[in-house]
Amino acid sequence: NCPRSGGDQNLFFLDFVSPIKFDNSYFKNLLASKGLLNSDQVLFTKNGESRELVKTYAYNQELFFLQFAKSMIKMGNISPLTGHRGEIRQNCRKINA
Repeated sequence: NCPRSGGDQNLFFLDFVSPIKFDNSYFKNLLASKGLLNSDQVLFTKNGESRELVKTYAYNQELFFLQFAKSMIKMGNISPLTGHRGEIRQNCRKINA
């Protein structure tokens, strides 16, 4: 579905089973070798620790929800680097001029 060039605005659901519902189907898709992102599928097949997390989340949606919520709180507490320590890019592919 991705063109050889361009297509930067193309959108695809990460989960084709329940694309508008927040659930653990994404992990179930990885178990079935139907992950959308090759990088995620490789992490599942080549990394034992990641594979165990995928299995855990695929079989236990409540645990996935709990750990996802904790992760979102942690991410919300991250302060972006600004000034001389970093920058928020106007275009994620280019350093601000």
